[in-house]
Amino acid sequence: MKTFIKSLVVICIALFTTNLSSAQTKNLQIVDVKVYGNCGMCKKTIEKAANVNGISKAEWDADMAMAKVTIDTTKTTVDDVLKRIAAVGYDSEKFRAPDEAYNSLPGCCQYDRPAKKHQ
Repeated sequence: MKTFIKSLVVICIALFTTNLSSAQTKNLQIVDVKVYGNCGMCKKTIEKAANVNGISKAEWDADMAMAKVTIDTTKTTVDDVLKRIAAVGYDSEKFRAPDEAYNSLPGCCQYDRPAKKHQ
């Protein structure tokens, strides 16, 4: 009887854990977006701006100038992440960094900026 109860407890824990992890991944969205930059220092700054524990993260590829952004859709949006990246000086396909933020980047991080879109 004790073995049966132990087995039942283990099965219940396994089922609970599986349901919990699927609930967490259900709300994840992964998007590849263009984020301009040049070097390893850019990578560190871009990822730091995007990464918020449990809410969002980004992995930036300098060669492709692309960021793989992962978010919890119940807590934030991709646009919010891209706005945080722009605030530290990096343009993306959707948001242009403020000139002041871009100009304060180290010289190695000042990439050739895409032309401003006229509205």
